[in-house]
Amino acid sequence: MHIRETITVAIDALRANKLRASLTSLGVIIGSASIVLVVTVALTSRKFVLSQIEAVGSNLVWVELVQRPDKAPPLSYELTLDDMEAAKSIPHVVTVAGTREHPMTMTVDGVDRAVNLVGVTDGYQTIRRLLIVRGRYFDAADMEMRSKVCLITTELAERIFGQENPVGRSIRMGELTFTVIGVFRERVETFGLSDIQKNSALIPFTLMKYYTGTEYMSLLDVQADNEETVPSVERQVGLLLRSRHPLEAEYNVQTLTAILGVARKISLGLTVVLIIIAAIALVISGVGIMNIMLVTVTERTREIGIRKAIGAAHREILYQFLVESFFISGGGAVIGILIGIALPVIAQSFLPGNLRVPVSGLSVVIAFVVSCSTGLFFGYLPANQAASLQPVESLRYE
Repeated sequence: MHIRETITVAIDALRANKLRASLTSLGVIIGSASIVLVVTVALTSRKFVLSQIEAVGSNLVWVELVQRPDKAPPLSYELTLDDMEAAKSIPHVVTVAGTREHPMTMTVDGVDRAVNLVGVTDGYQTIRRLLIVRGRYFDAADMEMRSKVCLITTELAERIFGQENPVGRSIRMGELTFTVIGVFRERVETFGLSDIQKNSALIPFTLMKYYTGTEYMSLLDVQADNEETVPSVERQVGLLLRSRHPLEAEYNVQTLTAILGVARKISLGLTVVLIIIAAIALVISGVGIMNIMLVTVTERTREIGIRKAIGAAHREILYQFLVESFFISGGGAVIGILIGIALPVIAQSFLPGNLRVPVSGLSVVIAFVVSCSTGLFFGYLPANQAASLQPVESLRYE
């Protein structure tokens, strides 16, 4: 029998039992749609989580002095502006910044409010990628001239000034009066886990001496030029500090690399688990295909006997039932893939504008190949059973 005739006979058999074929392919539809959706959701969540982490600071290495609870560290242990300048000479370092925090009370219109005062050096906005909502950031003159200017968070601006524009307004912190030159916010919410709090106010680092009596930094931020050079920069920063300070001084050098690595592993693990669940759905659908095809072979035993009696070969019967299994699984795979693609496209309109839902072309190919392979694998046993029937016994079957 010609292959075209084999396909025609298989299609006619499926048309004769449309409802059965549709219900049999339902499991394949669910399984293939699940594979596409699982990979799509995994890629989207992975991209979102990594972008949130990276937005805290791109290729960032930060250092802080390890504080001992029993005693205050000697001044020779403290991070200095000279350390920051020395870190700029490390290969692959793009930007360096230092900060120091100091709790204060802010007085506005006679009302005192708690504020987290943060002294920052040049490069802090670049490293932390702060967004200036109103006004401007510090310029070189502000740092050099120790200008009494500050930037406040959007939450603090709303709490103090309400809907009024705070730029140009004066606030008093301790013994100094500052002019607000800008309002800022973090690019992503860090939920108080960074040096920026909801009630933070940034001032030039050179003014922190008025409050602390020293110009030591509590945190040193170093930005590498790319992700691959972060480990090298981390190692060089540690060596630099050990060479400039007593050996007894301990510094905590951290990067986002470990956090990013854990996030990627978690994302990969969840993806694998969800794909296994989708694969189980496909296996169940494959078992369903095998059961239905076995029933079909039993119902069509007499038909098989007639075809063998008029000259149909073993492989032609085998191919006919394999083609039926392929059409059931392949058709279900196509419908499932279309559903798996359509749902993310529909969901895109309900998501924030900066969040994209990428549909992986590889997941589409995998879903189709696995679904069709499942149909052929589980359809082989019924097809082989049908092809192995003896013509005489088949013609006797009622």
